[in-house]
Amino acid sequence: MQFGRWYPLDDGAAHAPPGRGVFQVRAEALLAYPTGKTAMVHYQLAGDVQAEVRAFAAAHPGRGWLCRHTIEMSATDADDIEAFYLRLVRDFRARFGCEPTPFPP
Repeated sequence: MQFGRWYPLDDGAAHAPPGRGVFQVRAEALLAYPTGKTAMVHYQLAGDVQAEVRAFAAAHPGRGWLCRHTIEMSATDADDIEAFYLRLVRDFRARFGCEPTPFPP
């Protein structure tokens, strides 16, 4: 399972596909989290990636953030998408000391 190319979050609905998957969002600059810095601000498991990206973009307009979503999922990947998402969040928490958030502590 892998992610596709980055695109502007504000244009996300035009790029993100309908259907199940994971998307991630990054800021333009590094953000300080409790145990490190990263530009990542959000991971989401979505039943409909296009609808969820549209909603996330509407909640955070004009920030200049970038988005990308999972691509090339096999039938096995689709079954494992929740485990993939949980691993992303677990690894983020282990590395940066908290959940990914647009407004880290």
